[in-house]
Amino acid sequence: MSPRRDRGGFTLIELLVVMAIIGVLLSIAAPRYFNHVEKAREGALKQSLAVMRDAIDKFYADTEHYPASLDELVERRYLRSLPEDPYTGMRDSWQTEAPPEGGEGVFDVRSGASGMTANGAPLGDL
Repeated sequence: MSPRRDRGGFTLIELLVVMAIIGVLLSIAAPRYFNHVEKAREGALKQSLAVMRDAIDKFYADTEHYPASLDELVERRYLRSLPEDPYTGMRDSWQTEAPPEGGEGVFDVRSGASGMTANGAPLGDL
């Protein structure tokens, strides 16, 4: 009879149990993570829109006319740079609206992304 050696290691059953526990924990955590990412993206969009709308209002208060484009807000230093749309990842996807009284210029700005918010509203309505 040969002497018996103790081998340090894990059995296949032990490894499968650990993998099952990790799988259960991931299935609980992953949906919450993706929900938080989506809410953060929506919050970033709302903040970018609020900053640009505030800059448009300040431009109008100073000059008594609306900017011809969003780039004019950057050129005149009302914005350091155009923010990136968090849904499209681009700076040039913003949709602008003319003043309601028929004037020219940028009266309002909206996201150019298609899709819905967490509440079910279209992204363009924020």
